[in-house]
Amino acid sequence: MGEAYDGPILEIDGLSISFFTRLREIPAVMDFSVSVKPGEAVGLVGESGCGKSTVALGVMQDLGVNGRVVGGSIKFKGRDLSQMSAAELRQIRGSEIAMIYQEPMASLNPAMRIGQQLMEVPMIHGGMSKREAHARALQLVTDVKLPDPERILKAYPHQLSGGQQQRIVIAMALMSEPSLLILDEPTTALDVTVEAAIIDLVKDLGRKYGTSMLFISHNLGLVLDTCDRICVMYSGEAVERGSIADVFDGMRHPYTQALFRSIPLPGADKTARPLVAIPGNFPLPHERPEGCNFGPRCDYFVAERCDQGAIPMLDVPENTRHATRCIRHDEIDWAAPMAHAATKSKGEVGDVVLKMDKLKKYYQVAAHSMFGGTGTKVVKANEELSFEARAGETLAIVGESGCGKSTFAKVLMGLETATAGHLLLDGRDIGTTAIEDRGTQTVADIQMVFQNPFDTLNPSMTVGRQIIRALEVFGVGTSARDRKARMLELLDLVKLPREFASRMPRQLSGGQKQRVGIARAFAGDARIVVADEPVSALDVSVQAAVTDLLMEIQQAQQTCLLFISHDLSIVRYLSDRVMVMYLGHVVELGTTDQVFSPPYHPYTEALLSAVPIADTRVKKKHIVLEGDVPSAMNPPSGCPFQTRCRWKSQVPGNLCETQVPEFRALAAGHTVKCHLDDAQLAAMEPVIEMDVTAR
Repeated sequence: MGEAYDGPILEIDGLSISFFTRLREIPAVMDFSVSVKPGEAVGLVGESGCGKSTVALGVMQDLGVNGRVVGGSIKFKGRDLSQMSAAELRQIRGSEIAMIYQEPMASLNPAMRIGQQLMEVPMIHGGMSKREAHARALQLVTDVKLPDPERILKAYPHQLSGGQQQRIVIAMALMSEPSLLILDEPTTALDVTVEAAIIDLVKDLGRKYGTSMLFISHNLGLVLDTCDRICVMYSGEAVERGSIADVFDGMRHPYTQALFRSIPLPGADKTARPLVAIPGNFPLPHERPEGCNFGPRCDYFVAERCDQGAIPMLDVPENTRHATRCIRHDEIDWAAPMAHAATKSKGEVGDVVLKMDKLKKYYQVAAHSMFGGTGTKVVKANEELSFEARAGETLAIVGESGCGKSTFAKVLMGLETATAGHLLLDGRDIGTTAIEDRGTQTVADIQMVFQNPFDTLNPSMTVGRQIIRALEVFGVGTSARDRKARMLELLDLVKLPREFASRMPRQLSGGQKQRVGIARAFAGDARIVVADEPVSALDVSVQAAVTDLLMEIQQAQQTCLLFISHDLSIVRYLSDRVMVMYLGHVVELGTTDQVFSPPYHPYTEALLSAVPIADTRVKKKHIVLEGDVPSAMNPPSGCPFQTRCRWKSQVPGNLCETQVPEFRALAAGHTVKCHLDDAQLAAMEPVIEMDVTAR
C-alpha cells in the first residue's frame, strides 16, 4: 500500500469523456465531479448507458482507441492520472487501484490454477518471494471466506461456482492492498443469497484494509447497504450527490425521485399502490435535449427555463455536501404525496388451470466420462412437486440457481418430459408429452417470456413479421390480412407504436424488445404464461413499466402467470401466491402475505434477509447463509436445506440429517417442509420491519 495520504484518494473534477466515430464526437460523460475520501465507499447509480462504467474506465485510463478525456481531471492521491507515463500507470493499476468486474470469468485465466493467478500480483508488483506470495494468497482466500483454502488454490476457475469465482476476483483485487477498489456491478450475475454474502465480505474487507471504494450499481438497495455517499447519474451527467441520508430521505432531483417511485419498496401494491414508471425513453447520446437532459421526462419541467443552456450542479441550501442539477430544486414541494397511478381493481381468480401431482424430473448423466470414469449418475432436478395454479392468478416461484425452477418450466413447456408424477392442463396429463407431440392449442396455451429479450428475437426479421409468425404457428386468423390486423392489436396491447412493426430488433431498446416478447407470448391467447426472470435484464425504470404491462394483460385475459424470479421485492409486489424451491423440493407454499411474514421456512427466512431494500426505514434481521447450494447430483441426506440451516440445532436428535420432512399445513393454504415444531415456528420473529419513526 502506498504512503499514508490524507487528502481525497480519488478526485474527479469537471470530467468530460467523448468517443469519436467516423461521423461524430459522442459525449459519454459531461462535467462530472465526485471525490472519494480515505476509507470511504461512494456509490455511483444510474441506468444502463448513463456513463457509470465510462467513469470507471476513465479512472483506469482504459478508454480504448476511440475514447478520450476532453475536459476536467482525474486525480489519484493528488496526482493527475493523465500526466503519468505508461509505466507509472501500469504500476498504479496493479497495486494501488484495482477493479472488480461484473462477470468474474472475464478476470480469471481458465488455464491457470487459482493459486498461481493470485500469487502473480504481489510477485510482479510487490516483488514478493514465491513463499511470501503463497502465504498472502492463502490468507486472502481465508479472508474471503472460501472453504478449504489449500484445495481452492490448487483448483482451476471452472471447478468453482459463480459466487466462489467472484470471491477469488475480490481476493485478487486485494492482493496488493490497493488504496482504491472500483466495483462495477460486482453481484449482478449472482444469486441474492450469494450477493448478500459478497456485499458483507466487501464491507468487512474495506474496514479491515482501509480501502476506499467506488461502487457502481443500478441497485439502490445495495448502495444503501454498502456506501457512505451516493452520486446519481443520468445521461452522462451527475444529477445529484450527497450522503446516503441526504439523497434517500431528502432527494432534490426529479430523476432520483422518479427512480425511487419505480422500484417496489415495502408497501407498494399492484392494485392499491402501483409503481409509477418514468414516462418516455432514455435519450441517445447524440439526441440529448437542450438544457436539462431529464427535461422531456420530468413532471416539473418548465419551458423557457429548464431548456435554456447547460445546467450546473447547485448546492442544496443549508447543506454544502448535497448538490443537485435542478434549477427548480428550491421551488418543488418534495414532501408532497405522490400522485398515485390509477388504482386497479383486483383481478378475479378463476378455476384451476394447472395441477401438478408429485411431479419428478431426473436426468441421467455420465459420471466424468471425460476423465475416464464409467457408469451414470442421477441429477434429481425436481423432487415431487405438487401444487395448483388458477386462471387470473400470479404464482411466483423463487429460489437460488440450481433449485429446479427452470427445469420445472421446461417440463411444463414440453421441452423436457416428466420422470414421474402428473402434470395436468385443464385435467389433461401433458407431463410426458414432448412439445413436438403436443397439439397446436396446447402449445398456444402455454407460452414463455424469457429473461433476456436480446436472445429471443430473430435479428434478421422485422418485429411485425415475428409476431405474425407466432400467429401462423398458433393457427390464429384465416388470412394474411386477419393476422396483420391482430399483430397491430398486439402492438397496441403492449403499448408499442404501430410503426414498430417495420423495425428490426437492433433498433429497439431492451425494454421495447421485452414488450415484443410479451406480445408474442400472448399472441395465441395463452392460458398460462411462464415469465422466467422477465425483468432482471432491464433497468429499474423500465422494470416498472414492463411489470405493470404484464399485470394489465394478465388481468384482461385472465391468464395464469407463473413468475420465476429471485428478486423478492418484485415477487412481493406482483404475486398472489409464492412457492419457494430449494434443491428440487418445494419447501414453502402460501399466499404472498403468509410467505413474507413469520412463521417462515428457515430457507425463506434467509432469502428475505438477503434482499437489498432501498429504504432507510427498513430494519432487517441479518442472516447470511454459509456455503453454496449442494449439487443436485449429490444432494445431502435428510432435509435438503440441513447443511446451511441455522435452526438445525433446535431439532432434537439427528432428524434433519436422516429424514426428509413431510409437507405440513401451518394455516389454510400455507404449507411448509420443515422438522421444526409448531411452537418453534410460532416463535419466529419478522425478518423485515418498518421503522415508522424514521424520516
